[in-house]
Amino acid sequence: MRRLRPVRLLCTALLLAASSAALAQQAPPLQEQMTADEFRAAGLDKLSPAELAALNTWLQRRVGEETAAAAEQAREEGRQEVVQRNRGFFHFGSEEPIESAIAGEFRGFGKGRRYTLENGQVWEQTDSATLAGVRRSDVKVRIRPGFMGAWWMQVEGYNTTAKVQRVE
Repeated sequence: MRRLRPVRLLCTALLLAASSAALAQQAPPLQEQMTADEFRAAGLDKLSPAELAALNTWLQRRVGEETAAAAEQAREEGRQEVVQRNRGFFHFGSEEPIESAIAGEFRGFGKGRRYTLENGQVWEQTDSATLAGVRRSDVKVRIRPGFMGAWWMQVEGYNTTAKVQRVE
């Protein structure tokens, strides 16, 4: 499944919220949305016109509130996606490690090597740490932030860490 870009996700959420709010304000009353049998089965035919109007008003207000909450949640998810996608370039105040896997074959650490992760991030090793004689495919990695903007990569099953920086 293709991931939406955060801006597109945010625009979609705003359009959805605007159209949903407009629909909620213009939604026909319950008696027009339901069949006569559904209306009777729900017991709504027993309500006075004033009670039915109050129910319709409450329902439209509730739909508006839920739509606004859904739109805010979509905006927050869009913001979080931007933060997660850009992690490694900036801290964004998060000290949580990045966990993914190296796409394809991993042949150990070496200064200047680039590691492409399954999440699309590309990291380059900046120190001289080595891990020779390793040949594994789709190996899991953990990249954790360190002091002064440094990032450290560790491959599952090995204790060696290498200093890396995100390049893509």
